[in-house]
Amino acid sequence: MEDRVTRTSRTSACRILAAAVCAAAVTLGAASPGVTAVRPSSTGGRSVPLRVATYNIHAGAGEDNVFDLDRTARAIRDLDADVIGLQEVDVHWGDRSGFTDEARELARRLRMRVFFAPIYDLPPAAGHTQRQRFGVAVLSRLPVVSAENHEITRLSTQSPDPVPEPAPGFAEVTVRAHGTLVHVYSTHLDYRPDPSVRRTQVDDMLGILAEDRGPKVLVGDFNAEPDAPELIRLWGPLADAAPDASDTYPALDPVKRIDVIATSPDAVVTRARTVDTAASDHRPVVADLLLRRHTP
Repeated sequence: MEDRVTRTSRTSACRILAAAVCAAAVTLGAASPGVTAVRPSSTGGRSVPLRVATYNIHAGAGEDNVFDLDRTARAIRDLDADVIGLQEVDVHWGDRSGFTDEARELARRLRMRVFFAPIYDLPPAAGHTQRQRFGVAVLSRLPVVSAENHEITRLSTQSPDPVPEPAPGFAEVTVRAHGTLVHVYSTHLDYRPDPSVRRTQVDDMLGILAEDRGPKVLVGDFNAEPDAPELIRLWGPLADAAPDASDTYPALDPVKRIDVIATSPDAVVTRARTVDTAASDHRPVVADLLLRRHTP
C-alpha cells in the first residue's frame, strides 16, 4: 500500500552512471564478509545464479506499527538475497521514522550498495535541514554499473482533483553478476481500487524495459494480484516468478499476493517463496534464478 503524502513537481529522471556511483544517490559498501555475492553455478558456467527479493518495508515499522529499523534489517538479512527491491522507504521523512535516512542506514547495517529513487521530495521539515524524501530503493551485494530514477504516471494523493502525470520513483539498477549485466527494477504501483492508473503504469514500465537488453527482473508492490486485468500486458514480456508463493498482505494474516517478482524469458526460476515475517505490514518474496549469460 502507499502512504498519502504530497508529491513534488519534479519532472526529470535522475541518471547515475558507474563513474558517479559514489554520488549522494548511491551508497557503496563491501558485501558481508564470507558471503559470495553470486552463488556458484551448478551448470558448468553456462548460466548465472542470482537470488532476488522484493520487500515493502512500511517505512521501517512492523505490523505492530512500531518503528524498528534493526528489525527491518534482520528481516532483509535473513532473505540472503543478492539484490533486493524495497518500497516505502523514508529518507529524513518525518517523526514516524525518526527522520532517518533509511536507505543509507540499511545499506550500512547490511554492508550492501544502495540506490534510492524518491517519489516525493519535499523541503525540510521545521527545525531540520535535510529534504524530506520517500520512495523506493534497491540494495545490492553486486557491483552497480548504472542506476536511474525513471518517471511513470502517478496520481497525486493530496490534490482534491488529481490528474495523472509523469513523476519519478521507478528505480532501475544495472548490476554485474559474473560478467553478466542484469537490469533490476523496483516499483510501487497505485493503491486505489480504480485500476486505470496501474494500467497506465504497466505500459510506462514496459516501455522503459523495452529499451534494455539482457536479463531483467521487475520487483515491487503492485497493489494488485498478478491475475488482475490491468497487469495482463506484463505477462508475455515477463513471467510471474512465484505463481505458487503464498499471499503477502497483510503480513499477519495475508489474503492477497500483491508483492511480485517478474522475470524476462532469459531467467529460469529454480525456487520462489513468500517469507513469513511481521517486520513490515507486507511479507517479502524471494526467488532463486538462473540467468542466461549476457555481455554488452
